[in-house]
Amino acid sequence: MKKTLRVVAVMMMITVLAGLCACSAEESGMKYDDYQPMWKLAEAYGFKFGGCFGYNNLRDSNYMKVMGYHFNSITCTNETKAYSLLDQRASRSSDDGMPRMNFTAADQMVAWAQKNGIRVRGHVLVWDAYMTTWFFHEDYDDSKPFADSETMRLRVRSYIDQVITHFENKYPGVIYCWDVVNEAIGDNAGEFDPADPRHVRTVRNGAENPFYVYLGPDYVEYSFLCARDTVEALGADIRLFYNDYNMFFAQKREAACSLIESINSYVQDKDGNDRSLIDGIGMQGYIGGYGVQEGCMNEEDIASIRLSIETYASYGLEVQLTEMAVRNYEKGQAAQHAAFYGKLFEMFIEVNTANENRPLSAVCIWGINDCPMLPSSNYTWKLNSPYGGLLTEKNKIKTSFDTVYHVLGGE
Repeated sequence: MKKTLRVVAVMMMITVLAGLCACSAEESGMKYDDYQPMWKLAEAYGFKFGGCFGYNNLRDSNYMKVMGYHFNSITCTNETKAYSLLDQRASRSSDDGMPRMNFTAADQMVAWAQKNGIRVRGHVLVWDAYMTTWFFHEDYDDSKPFADSETMRLRVRSYIDQVITHFENKYPGVIYCWDVVNEAIGDNAGEFDPADPRHVRTVRNGAENPFYVYLGPDYVEYSFLCARDTVEALGADIRLFYNDYNMFFAQKREAACSLIESINSYVQDKDGNDRSLIDGIGMQGYIGGYGVQEGCMNEEDIASIRLSIETYASYGLEVQLTEMAVRNYEKGQAAQHAAFYGKLFEMFIEVNTANENRPLSAVCIWGINDCPMLPSSNYTWKLNSPYGGLLTEKNKIKTSFDTVYHVLGGE
């Protein structure tokens, strides 16, 4: 009863606070370093406070100062994905016929994290979207036939091994987890085999999933096996995640549970026991309508996210909100946005407080800044929303930031 009363009291405080100071945080002149680091507050509840950055952000000193101060987990938005790392010319001339990578941009970003004492989420090893097509052809040449499945499985194993090993050897302990596979579960009829309870994607936007076609229907499980073998060989403390969007929707959650079971029963050890290949689930936390205000800041989503965290945790997995953007498309909804953000973080605290194992290990914000200057047709405008950030487009403190800060501070 006392816990229930406390939650109600905190919810009332959040709502009142947001209503009273919808504009005050933006107008107060408070700066990012007038606050204690957010990550230190979140650490008390057992989860990292994460953010993201792209290669071009390295030139934005104001943005990077905020990253270095408030966040203890960071994700490269694109630079550690296969389509960014793979080097076609070097792959064609490799001595062993295995793929080769160019780590120049990614190295600079991980080096920045290492220098600033920030851990990195590796994102992502295997993802069918935007994947370079030449990777699947003989001699890495689009004009030649597709390579056979055995060759492709060797290439994927080599790619995963080289990438994990490169960063672990060059920046020991900095990358603390990898999204091994991203967005492999289909959402709609026609995107997966209806007889497959995992709903593993066969088609994306009308195009075949090349990993499914050229490696096989078990490409997700196989990728986790490759990653686990490398991590064990290195003796590294690297957690292996499956990452996807809509993971707090009922149908996706059910398919994800089937996929988890399949991954962890894929191979056996020398004693005949199932090898545990997956450590965690990454829930991309895009919350609200896509491109429209309808459906945004719906409190039923908070309950669904909590249920999903607890469901995935029941498999012995840790859970992270990996790409979180609390969407808001209307500037006049600032108070409501702050209140919703506060309630969301109160739920995160409650989940870890109520569970001894503290299943939520990180909350990583993707929609950090507002972006009202972008046209409404822009992908980022739709994905993150123009007024969904914790900070303004100029890295100024918003009431949403202030509210989350006070919730994490127990105020």
